[in-house]
This record gives sequence, structure tokens and C-alpha cells, in this order.
Amino acid sequence: MSRTASRPSVRAVDGAIEALAPTAFGFLKRLVAAPSTVGNEGGAQEVVVAELTRLGFEIERLPIPDAIADDPLAGVPLAPYDGRYDVVGRVGPVGGASLLIDGHIDVVPAGEPDLWSTPPFVPRRRKGRLYGRGAGDMKGGFAMATLALEALMAEAPGSIDGPLTFLSAIEEECTGNGTLAAARAGVTADAVILPEPTDLQLLLAGVGILWLDLTVHGRAAHAESADRSVNPVDATLGLLPAIRSFEGAMNERIEPSMAGVTHPYNVNLGQISAGDWGSSMPARARVRVRIGHPTAWTAEEAENRFSEAIATAAAADPWMRRHPPDIDRVGFRAQGYSIDPDHPLVRRLADAHEDAHRDRPASVAMGSTTDARIFLRGFDVPAVCYGPVAHDIHGINESVELDSIVDGAKTLARFVADWYANPEPRP
Repeated sequence: MSRTASRPSVRAVDGAIEALAPTAFGFLKRLVAAPSTVGNEGGAQEVVVAELTRLGFEIERLPIPDAIADDPLAGVPLAPYDGRYDVVGRVGPVGGASLLIDGHIDVVPAGEPDLWSTPPFVPRRRKGRLYGRGAGDMKGGFAMATLALEALMAEAPGSIDGPLTFLSAIEEECTGNGTLAAARAGVTADAVILPEPTDLQLLLAGVGILWLDLTVHGRAAHAESADRSVNPVDATLGLLPAIRSFEGAMNERIEPSMAGVTHPYNVNLGQISAGDWGSSMPARARVRVRIGHPTAWTAEEAENRFSEAIATAAAADPWMRRHPPDIDRVGFRAQGYSIDPDHPLVRRLADAHEDAHRDRPASVAMGSTTDARIFLRGFDVPAVCYGPVAHDIHGINESVELDSIVDGAKTLARFVADWYANPEPRP
């Protein structure tokens, strides 16, 4: 809590968090049960609306303008924005210190649902975890944040002594355009906390992320003539050594913000499609490529370097020399980001964790990205990720540890109360 708060007040808020935890877990179950893959976020957003309304927030449904695609910080949209929106909740008096809690409502597809122990959008509680797509990344963070805020409102009325905004954004998993559109519309604050699944650590840095579609051309034909034609799937496989060489070269020199991450820059072939019939040779193969690249590179530089690697490899193949692969932009064009470990926001959040749990949280970096980059790189607003312990995010049987939601809420409640009670040191 604040530096002047009494220990009984801290105990009262902690007790309220523990008592209200079942309510937060129920909210989490409703969120997980509302599939919110890209383009289908509306049902889950209305679950958020209902919960924030219950807590006394004023609600705005913020449309995403199509023009956001032209923003220099934007990614390339994967779906139209008509009918899609961010949810913005506001509480607290006008004036004074302000705080934004930013979470993303979108989740990645479930992959192969038949490989899950239970259906991915049917939340299941087992041995202290809640399972389901999005339970960890990052709907568990929504439950953590609302749990902390409800306990504060119940046991420390008036502790939110300034504007507090809760943003439920779309498209964090593919463009960041939801948070970007909100920030362009003025949804920002003195500082931002993102309750991402960080295992109750402080996530301070992420790499640049670029998505590209690589299309390799072949010659469509009957499979009977495969030995006399060109299969684009085979040709694509022939490019793999060049792709791995490109990836290896990036990891020869790791930037200081990624210290402790042994292999931060990865090239992932996330989607592969070709053909429509087993006895036909496809005309082309398309691969969606995700490139994690150094912060010092712009998206354009990363694209150019990858394109050069592919062009060099293709030039060694007679067919691809005459029919070179195409590379198209899609999805992420995200800048790498970091915040100084000694920044006042980082220290104050670490202090809150230490007060709640009697140990100092680790500060970490990851070879991925979050919407923290939007605020840090685009708006000069400090932003830190801190959230529950999750398992198998983007994988099969994704889950979140329920106790970590409670533990994280205790940290966040202390931080929020201190943020408004003690204006210095201010970021």
C-alpha cells in the first residue's frame, strides 16, 4: 500500500483479495468461454464490459478506425475493423496522478482442438490451474487486475485518488493496432501496467517482430509428372538452410537488453499452405514467417535482410532464379523495446511485490513483444508487464495458476494505492 498506510489496512486488502478470488475466477471462466480470436472479440469484450460496469467503471466502446493501418507504428491488419472495438473503462476523480491498466482480449487459435484434454474454450479447473485457450495469455491478467481493484475499492475507498483507466484492446497477438488506436485517441496515462503472464516477474524488454508471407512458385501438374515438373513445397524446403543461417547470424550478437536470453531472435514458420489435391502438384506454396529481430533494426531493415537471404538462396536454383519467390507484408511490424531497470515505475512495482511477498521480483526480457512497446516507443510513456504464472501459452492445454492471480493481485493493489498516495518519485 502507500508508504503511510497502516499494516492493518494492508491485511484488510489482502483478506479482501482472498475472499473475492472466487469472483475473479468466475470472471476468468466467462472470459475463457468466450472465444476471442482475431475478428471475433465482441463476445469477450462484452464480458469485460459487464465486469467493469459491476465495479463502477464508466464504459466506452472505442471503434478502431481503418486509417490506423496507415499509422507508422501499425501492423498490417488481418481482418476488417468494422464492428470491432476496444473497451475503455474509467474510474477515479479527474486530476492528479493517472494510471492505465492495459490488457489484450484477443487470443491465438486453439490449433488442434482434438489434442486438448478438454475443448479449448470450455474452461476447466484442475489441481490449482484453470485450463483453456487464453487462460494464461492473457485473460488471467484481467482477473488479477479486477481482483486487485475490487479489493481496493471495498477496503480502501478513496485510494484511487486520480484517473485510472482499464483498456481491453484487440489485436495484440498480430498487430498491436488496438492499443495503438486507443493511444492515438488519448487513452494513455502517466504510466502503464500490462498484466501479461510474466510468472510474477517484471518483463522489461522485447525484440522487434515482423510477419511476412513467403510465396514460392511451382508448376501445377498431375502427380504422374512430378519428376518432370517443379513442386513448390520441395522448393520451399530448399530455402530452409538459408532461413536458419539468417536466424543464426542475428544471434551472433545479442543486444544488452536481451542479456540472459540465449536465443532471442527466432524465425518461425508458423503457417504453411499449398495445393488442394493429393494427386496434383500445387502451383505455389505460401509460408507465414515470424521474424524476431534486434531492436536496432527497423521493420524495413529486417524485411530487406530476410529478402536478401531468400534471393541469394533462390538464385542458386535454376527454377527459382527464373521464378523468384514473393515476399509480402502482413501482421506485425513491431519495434523492439525496453525500459530501464532503474526507472521509478519499475522500482515502485518491484517494491510493491517485495512488500507483498518478501522477495524482490526478477527483471526479465523475452524474445517476443507486448503492447508495452506502443507506449514506450511511440508515446514516451513508461510501461511494464507484470502478471500471473501461465503454462503452455500458444500451445496445447494452456493454463494459468490460480494462486498466482491472487498473489499478483496483492502486488498490484499495493502498487495502485501507493501510486496515488505518493506522487514522488514520479516517472
